[in-house]
Amino acid sequence: MQLIIHGGDARAYSMKAIQAAEKGEFMEADKLMGEARTSLNKAHDLQTTIIQEEIRGKPTNTTLLMVHAQDHVMNAMTVRDLAQHLIQLREEVHLFHTQKVNQEGIA
Repeated sequence: MQLIIHGGDARAYSMKAIQAAEKGEFMEADKLMGEARTSLNKAHDLQTTIIQEEIRGKPTNTTLLMVHAQDHVMNAMTVRDLAQHLIQLREEVHLFHTQKVNQEGIA
């Protein structure tokens, strides 16, 4: 099911972005977050299609697989949101440390 694939991809990209930020690789983190957004957009487009089909009178069966797929997407959205905050914090700490080193000449 494509929702699971795109949700899983988005979560993985977000986690890799956090790891890149931990290493100070902020451009890589930004690129990976872009990939996460792309994957989540694909998942959202699929969700929209499913909803529109139901509005048109073609309901989707609520199976365990569908619940699992929606769980993947929601989890990916949460991880993405948290990743954005963690990366921002890492950048702020990095900038603060860099400024302190430049001002005081310490490592």
